[in-house]
Amino acid sequence: MDMEIYFPGGKRVFANYGGFTIQTDQPARSGGDDSAPAPFDLFLASIGTCAGIYALGFMQQRSIDPTGSKLKMRTNYNPAVGLIDKIEIELTTPPGFPEKYRAAIINAMELCAVKKHLQQPPKFSITTIEG
Repeated sequence: MDMEIYFPGGKRVFANYGGFTIQTDQPARSGGDDSAPAPFDLFLASIGTCAGIYALGFMQQRSIDPTGSKLKMRTNYNPAVGLIDKIEIELTTPPGFPEKYRAAIINAMELCAVKKHLQQPPKFSITTIEG
């Protein structure tokens, strides 16, 4: 699973992956043009959208219309360590969502692969080669 990362100018960093170009930029306050989300914003979005696809899949498997449902994700930044130390995800279920499925849909969202990788992070190896 290879991804090509390149620098198209300014503070922008793009990634080619799976036929898509994923664009990032830095906010203006960091010298960027604010033309795309910052890499860290995409990281956070991957957590929320991963939980979302598991919630959506859960509802679709049970023929529950997901119209009206959404997730809200909140982060808590800890200035003492300079990192986010807590992420809360709240699912608004669609009208008429069966009470018997509330715990089960949370369990399904807990299966998110992004979250699992954070809990058991991969090892990193960074090298250089001359181009």
